[in-house]
Amino acid sequence: MKIEGDRMKEIFHRASIRKFLEQEVEEEKVTQILKAAMSAPSAINGRPWEFYVVTDKDKLKQLSKATPYSMCVKNAPIAIVVCYHKKGLAKEFHDIDCAIATENILLEIDYLGLGGVMIGIAPNENRMKKVEEILDMPEDLFAFTIIPFGYPEKEKMQKDRYEEKKVHRI
Repeated sequence: MKIEGDRMKEIFHRASIRKFLEQEVEEEKVTQILKAAMSAPSAINGRPWEFYVVTDKDKLKQLSKATPYSMCVKNAPIAIVVCYHKKGLAKEFHDIDCAIATENILLEIDYLGLGGVMIGIAPNENRMKKVEEILDMPEDLFAFTIIPFGYPEKEKMQKDRYEEKKVHRI
C-alpha cells in the first residue's frame, strides 16, 4: 500500500528554518498558530502552557543570546516562547504537554507557508533563567522553548527520516 497526496503533508514537509525575510507575519496567522498550540492534548487536560509572542526587536536580540543555538532569533520578525506553570495538575508531564504544543506550532507554521525552528530551553536551568529574566516572567512560569518564525528566505525540504532499523516489531 502506498500512501500519497497532501494527507498530513506538513509532517513530512516541515524543516528547521533559521533565515527569514524582513516581512511581518499577519496577526491572523499568529492567532491561528496559537490556536493550534492550544489544541494540543495535555495530561488530564491540565493545559499548563502560556505563550509569549515577541515582536520587540530588542527582546528578540536578547533572546538570541539565551543559548549558543539561538542566534537566528534576532533576525526573525517574531518568536513564540512556550512556557509552563510550575504548579498544577499532572505537573510531572508539563514538559511533554509543552513539547506537543510546540510540535503543533511548528506544523501550523509550515501549513501557513511560514518557516520556523524550535530552540530548546528546558531543562537547562541557566537558559531557562535567562529567558525568564528577559521576558520578566512571573515566578510561577518556566520557559520551555523559543520558536522564531516568519516567511522563509528560501524553501528547505525535509529529508526522508524513516529508519527501519529503529522499528521493533513484536
